[in-house]
Order: sequence, then C-alpha cells, then structure tokens
Amino acid sequence: MARDTIERGRFTRRALILGGVQTLVFGGLVARLYDLQVIEHPRYRRRARDNAIAQRLIAPERGLITDRTGALLAGNRQHWRALFLITDAHDPEQVVTRFASLVILSPAERARLTALLAGPARYVPVVLKHDLDWAEMARLEVHATQLPGVIIDRGFSRYYPLGAAAAHTIGYVVRPDAAEATRYPVLALPGARVGGAGIEQARQADLLGAPGVVETEVDALGSVVRVLDRNAGQQGKTVALTLDASLQREAVAALNGRAGAVVLLDVQDGAVLAMASAPSFDPAWFDQGVPDAVWSGWMRDPERPLTDRATQGLYAPGSSFKPTVALAALRCGAITPETRFFCPGYLKIGDRIFYCWLRSGHGSMDAASALQQSCDVFYYHVAMRAGIDRMAAMGTLLGLTGQPRLDFPGLATGFLPTHGWARQRRINWTEGDTAVQGIGQGYTLFTPLNLATMIARVATGRAVAPHLVRSVGGVMTDRPPPRGLGLDDLHWEVVRRGLDEVVNTPMGTSWGARLILPGGVRMAGKTGTAQVINEDAAMEAANYNDSRLPWKFRPNALFVGYAPVMQPRFAAAVVIEHGTLLGPVKVARDLFAAAFRQDLVIG
Repeated sequence: MARDTIERGRFTRRALILGGVQTLVFGGLVARLYDLQVIEHPRYRRRARDNAIAQRLIAPERGLITDRTGALLAGNRQHWRALFLITDAHDPEQVVTRFASLVILSPAERARLTALLAGPARYVPVVLKHDLDWAEMARLEVHATQLPGVIIDRGFSRYYPLGAAAAHTIGYVVRPDAAEATRYPVLALPGARVGGAGIEQARQADLLGAPGVVETEVDALGSVVRVLDRNAGQQGKTVALTLDASLQREAVAALNGRAGAVVLLDVQDGAVLAMASAPSFDPAWFDQGVPDAVWSGWMRDPERPLTDRATQGLYAPGSSFKPTVALAALRCGAITPETRFFCPGYLKIGDRIFYCWLRSGHGSMDAASALQQSCDVFYYHVAMRAGIDRMAAMGTLLGLTGQPRLDFPGLATGFLPTHGWARQRRINWTEGDTAVQGIGQGYTLFTPLNLATMIARVATGRAVAPHLVRSVGGVMTDRPPPRGLGLDDLHWEVVRRGLDEVVNTPMGTSWGARLILPGGVRMAGKTGTAQVINEDAAMEAANYNDSRLPWKFRPNALFVGYAPVMQPRFAAAVVIEHGTLLGPVKVARDLFAAAFRQDLVIG
C-alpha cells in the first residue's frame, strides 16, 4: 500500500513536469504564432508582397514644344511596345527567338537585339519592338508563359505636326548613347530620348522630365500577371517658341522647293516668327532610328537636306551688304550724304578693271541713289575710303559677325576680313580686295540669320537680337528692350531712304516685286546677287550671261528688307541658291503680306 502511494507520487510529479513542459512548449508555439501572425505580420506581408510584385522605373513623357499661339510643334503619340528584362530569362537568346517567331522583326531590330544580348548584363528592360498592333499583342499574351522577362508596356514616340516645314528649327530626338546613359541613368530607361538638333537639343534639360514607377504582379516564373499601379512621373516642361506656325508654312510655301532659307523677325524685340530652310527632311525618322536607305538618300543628295541653311549656311551677301558699307563710311567721315562718284560702268584699280553690273554705267551717284540702283562702282570707291577694318567694325555693330546670342545649337558665325586677319595668313591685301568686299564678295560670308539681324537693326537703329524661346513651363523669358546703336540720325535717314527707293521707285532694283497693301503699307530693302564661282578677268570683260551657266554655277540671289517703311514691324532675310534677282524679293513680300494679314500681336 505504501509502495502504491510512492508510485502514485512519482507519477504525479512526472505528470506535473511533463505537463509543465508541454505547457511551456505549447505556450512558446502560441507566442511564436502570435509573434508571426500579429506582431511581425506587417513585415512578412511586405516581404510576401515584394516576392509577388515587381517595380521598375519608366521614362518620363517628353515636354511639348508649341508656337507662340499654343499650336503644337512637337508632341507625343502613345503606342504599345514589347520590353525585355534580360536578367529575368534563363536563356535570353531563346526568348528572343520565340519572340521573333511571333512578331516580325526588321534586320535592323535583330541586329540591335543581337548586340544587346552580347553585351554586359542589363538591369533595365530593353525594347524588343515598338508600335505593336492588337494582333501582335494577342499572340504575345497567349504565349506569355514561354516569354519570361517580356513585358507589354505603353510608350511614346515623338510627333511633329509641321513635319519637314520646321524640321531644322524644332530639331529631332535620338536614342541616347552609352556615355549619356551612364552620366544620366534616367536616359538608360527604354524609350528615353535626347534632343539631336534644334530646340529639341537646346532645351533638352527642360523637355526631359522626371521618371515614373510602374508596379506589376508577377508569377513564380517572373511573368507579369497584371499591372497594379502606374505613376507616370513628371512630364517635361512645355517650351513655347516665338515661331508662328502659319507664317512658318507661308515661308516654306514661298520658297516653293527652291534651295535656300528665310528668316522673319519682329523688330520690336527680335522674336523669330519664321525660320525655314529648304530642302528639308522628316524629323520623325530619327525617333526610332533612320533606315539605312533613307540615310543614304540624304547623304547622296547634292542639296544637303540636313543642313540648316538659315543658321549654318554661309553665303557671300552681294549687294545686300551695301547698307553696312554706307553706314561705315558715313560714320568715319569717309563720305557725306552729298558725296558723289561717277560710274562709267567700270573702275580701274591698279592693273585690273572692276566692272559695275550695268556696263553702260549709272552716271553720277550718291549714297542713297547708289543703293537704289545698286551701283557697284560707287561702293568700290566707298569701300576703299572706309577700309576693311571700319567695314568689319560696322558689321559687328549690326550683328553680322560675333557669336549670336540665340539659344540654338550649331550656329555659324558671319565673317568679315580685317587687316590683322590678312597679316596672320600672309595675304598680300590690295585695294582691289577691299573694293570687292564693298560689294559683298571676296571673303565676306554671312548666314541668313546674320542678315536678318542686320536689316532689323538698320530698320530700327537699335541692337535687335533674335530669340526663339517665348516661355518655358509657362514662365515668360525676360527680354530687355534693345538699346540704341548710337549712330547719327542723318546717316540712318540716308540709308533708309535708299532702301525705300530700291523697292518703291521705278529705278529701284526691286520695283517689279514691291509690296502693295491697303493703308499705304510699303516695304524697303536691298537686293543682292553673289557669284559662287571665281570670275577671271576674261569672263568679266566678256560680260557673260550667267543665266546660261549650269544651274549650280549661277549666282545666289538675296534680299534683306523690312516693313512698313515708317515705324517698321517686321524684318526678313531671304536667300535662294542660284536664283533670279526678284525671286527672294517676292518671298519676302509675300511673307510680309501674310504677317500683316494676321495682324500679329506679340505679347
């Protein structure tokens, strides 16, 4: 009996110990479960969510470019595209092969993908195909499980409503190169673009924007199940230009396919209202890469459609330079408004004869009448009296030389020779060289933008400086009023009277293309023709007919002008390569007429 009591006591102690152990174990399990399911639940929920959800950056939508009225000049079109995250695929080459069996890839696209697969590992998606149609997207969705890492996504392509009409000024976008993508990681994102020319390049920082994020639910293989959230990021800023889309179209239409350039300025503040270059190109090609056949065609074209003639084309100005020569001579006292020279049709300088375009001669000329009838002999005399250094100084004052202040890439600078320049190059400068510069030939070269700036300053007497950007992100650009140039009012009056008579008197060289508008609105200006080949003494003596030369050897035709004559509002420069005398005058006339019809108000 005592033995049974002892055994029962032992059993009770064991039971208590075992029960205590079980209670501790169970309590520990309960505590751990509570810790996992209650206390640690948010952390593990996030980790589970991270295993099922993928986040990736997306390129921002590029900012818009508009004209002065808000009309779209560069925008974005949405499209669907296939992306490929290479690191999500066990065999990337096999995935690309399967993709190519479902969606047609061009040879260029295949070559691009081959190069990407052969390169270093990439942790951002690459573009497999742009502009997917619905049938292609359906095939990809059906075979999604066989395409790990392939993502169907929205993208944007650049759109240019004016097309070739404003290509040189607006520019285009291109894929960033490796160096750019390294410096700015956002540019490594699929669909990111950088400006390759024009305003697109000049305002890249404003137009780029900030990247967004897209969240997707993925399965165990990494394939996208659905898009959970999409933050598009911050679109680039809208850049509003001073251009007027309708006047830009007018300028291109007036050139009518002829190689050349047009620049139209508002002389009140230098706003560029139109700037056209012909021939041109379709800027949309550059967004996805220019096909080899298109690029080869551009490169073979002797008229160089990619060249922006308005800002990069350097031309001898011919007689359109004569107002600058007159002002230089008047300013330094080399001539007075009453100074006259007799033109017999030629002038002998040293042992060479320099001819006037009118071989019978103009007779007695002063500064104004010599502008009116474009007498070369008068300006041979004037140039030699003033000298090349004073002509160069006046050219700089009028905006013909020096670095332009326009915020625009690739601007060429005009050039006027000086004695210092000639000495540096060991050129034996003669009076004949100076005389030739006086009629805008020889070494003298300007862009149409330079010429437009010059005639705007002649029209107003102020330092008008061209500009293209009106506002960025809704903030207007600050433009102080142009300062005065400090020349004598009498000198301005003499030159402006001559420019008025060029167009509005029967003896003027532009009388046949004068502007006639209601209210007596007239234009003033100066024609110019400039040889593109070196004429030897025999050719000049023979007084050859340049219209019988092959087209590419004929002189360029130029016109600079402004309107109205009193209280000018607009200024223009026109160059037509190998054109006729009145061709550029008519272009400027029609453009002035269009501007007045619109009754433009530049705010």
